[in-house]
This record gives sequence, C-alpha cells and structure tokens, in this order.
Amino acid sequence: QVQLVESGGGLAQPGGSLRLSCTASGRTRSIDRMGWYRQAPGQQRELVARIIYSAGTDYADSAKGRFTISADNGKNTVYLQMDSLQPEDTAVYHCHARTSWGPVEAPANTDFWGQGTKVTVSS
Repeated sequence: QVQLVESGGGLAQPGGSLRLSCTASGRTRSIDRMGWYRQAPGQQRELVARIIYSAGTDYADSAKGRFTISADNGKNTVYLQMDSLQPEDTAVYHCHARTSWGPVEAPANTDFWGQGTKVTVSS
C-alpha cells in the first residue's frame, strides 16, 4: 500500500502563488508516476500535472506556463508550484500515485489518492 499526504493549499489572490506538496509513504519503490489532479464542486476531476518516471512530465493545457511539477526522490515527495493563479484554479487538489507490478508486457497497476488540499483563488 501507498499513503499520500498533501499540504500547501489555502487562499490566494488572482495573480498570486501557492506551492503544494505531496509525500508518499509505504511501498514507494513500486511507484512509477505521481501527479496532481483537481476537482471543483460539481465538476469532473481533471489532470493538472504529472511526472512519469520513465518519460518525464506533462501538463494540462490550463496549467502550461503557470504551474511547475517537481520531485524530491529522496523524500518521495512531489511539488506543484502554482503561479499566476486565477479563480478558475479554485478546487480541491489531490495527489495521485501509481504503482506497477509484474512483467512489463502485462503489468498490474494500482492507483492511490491523497485526501486533498483546498485551493481558493479569490479577490
């Protein structure tokens, strides 16, 4: 099992910044990707940014140029630096990790989610 704990959410003004962090514990050696998703009330959950260890990073179009995902592998932690925040970024942000087991041609993948941290952008 993997446990994920997020922090760093809060209130920001439009144009402001926040930095989210997520620390993984448990069977972390099997994690092959980590990322951030967000969900606003009444809205679908959407990918914000992720790190795929074998491939690199990718971002939602809405995050490109404003958000940066990074990782501290020694601490099993990922960060999301959010700049130029806008009201549309208001949501609960959830950390995600995927573990992968077994042969490369037929892996068994499991998703893990943190409890979420709230981000509110308002003037």
